[in-house]
Amino acid sequence: MSTRSVDAPSSELRFEFGKNWTRFLELLDDDRIAAAERSLVEMLNRPDLRSLSFLDVGSGSGLFSLAAKRLGAGRVYSFDYDPASVACTAELKRRYFPSDPTWSVELGSAVDTDYVRSLGVFDIVYSWGVLHHTGDMWRGLGAVAEAVKPQGSLFIAIYNDQGDSSRRWTLIKRLYNRSPRPLRFAIVVAVGGYKAIRGALRRVIALKNPLGVASSERTKRIRGMSVWHDLVDWVGGYPFEVAKPEEVFEFFRDRGFILHRLRTVGGGLGNNEFVFVRGA
Repeated sequence: MSTRSVDAPSSELRFEFGKNWTRFLELLDDDRIAAAERSLVEMLNRPDLRSLSFLDVGSGSGLFSLAAKRLGAGRVYSFDYDPASVACTAELKRRYFPSDPTWSVELGSAVDTDYVRSLGVFDIVYSWGVLHHTGDMWRGLGAVAEAVKPQGSLFIAIYNDQGDSSRRWTLIKRLYNRSPRPLRFAIVVAVGGYKAIRGALRRVIALKNPLGVASSERTKRIRGMSVWHDLVDWVGGYPFEVAKPEEVFEFFRDRGFILHRLRTVGGGLGNNEFVFVRGA
């Protein structure tokens, strides 16, 4: 199978995800936390995570580590490559579970296979929209596969391969990360405006309300996230790799995993979501 990436990104050019998540924490409320919990329950097809161990690979804001703890996970291990993201996750632990010794937060890399292997195996391994930003996505996917217990679940989200369109987005992401701050803001606004207009036109063609459901409310409702912070993450997110759904499926099938749940973006922009179960 193909393991082609959009390009071979330089480790010197990297979006500061943690700074974006630090600003997101200012918006975090009970509704967003509840939406994150519902996302885990729905995709994992479990009423709760009671007594299960949960590994959050690339914890970012820490929202889904928090959701796992609130759903009853017995042990939560959160790590991220970005020190600011680690600080965000640690802040959520301080706010909601300050004295809980079963929630660990630390600095670590998803593509450091020795490090990931040292953590042991978990009932649930979660890595949503992370591994395609490591600069070595397939190595990261292999590392998280080893971290899943037999009969355990792996919940990942990977950017969809759109061919030439993905390569154009790569150029935009490079431009963003090489630009001064005022220009970065303008790039995000331009992309956001383009997406909003395109979405409205599609709804008009389909004879639907051009305004539809406000994207901010839809984003909050589905995963508890913020449309603005997700947009900044999308525009700036570099390194940037992509994969077709069948490539991800074949990669894990060859490692003894069974596809339990799949939610694609229908060939469009964004993340395809996968839940795999590891064979006995």
